[in-house]
Amino acid sequence: MTVWHEDDRFWELFAPKLFTGEHWEHASREVEQAIALLEVRPGARVLDLCCGPGRHALEFARRGYRVTGVDRTEKYLEAAREKAAREGLDIEFVREDMRIFRRAGAFDAVINLYTSFGYFEDPADDRRVAENIFSSLTDGGKAVLEMMGKEVLSRVFRERDWYEKDGVFLLEERAVDSGWSRIRNRWILIRDGGTSEYRLDLRLYSGTELSSLLFSSGFRSVELFGHLRGIPYDQGAERLV
Repeated sequence: MTVWHEDDRFWELFAPKLFTGEHWEHASREVEQAIALLEVRPGARVLDLCCGPGRHALEFARRGYRVTGVDRTEKYLEAAREKAAREGLDIEFVREDMRIFRRAGAFDAVINLYTSFGYFEDPADDRRVAENIFSSLTDGGKAVLEMMGKEVLSRVFRERDWYEKDGVFLLEERAVDSGWSRIRNRWILIRDGGTSEYRLDLRLYSGTELSSLLFSSGFRSVELFGHLRGIPYDQGAERLV
């Protein structure tokens, strides 16, 4: 059975939920915030790891950065290439698994946003991704990872939610597992009289656990924030950055 994150049909089916108009509108602000954290100037080489349909890669390119976007879903990359071509943006898009992609010393900055970390059952795979990110940076380069932190999730956790838009229903169920090391999600999409169901498992990280992983993967310094806008990772945190 294909694992959810390796199933192209999952990414295509849920793209309208994952990348709404609002998500696209937020991309400019998110890139502006990431640039402030990364402290990189236009012309710098930026890797968007797990770029999806290119929300952030396109925005970095519009601002004069040299961008490489990596994702494993070809449909997303096709959409990103089409958008880049329409705008005359020179972006390299690469189809590859983040456990494999590594380009030694090639980038001044790496971004991995929108909870694109922790997909894998084996924690060694997460370490491999972190090591790939470190290896792909120039000496002194920086990376920004953004996800839902364990501490934040424990404060806002809901077992169930459902959404409806234009006659399409999405039902979500969540359960914390393995001593808060993982969250197991069940997504049910109801559309045009048909039903599609997927189970998504994600590894959860506390701030301390993520810092430890990054230090052990080669990073010399790690700073935690509670949002891309740079607030502290404390009781008011909204995300883990």
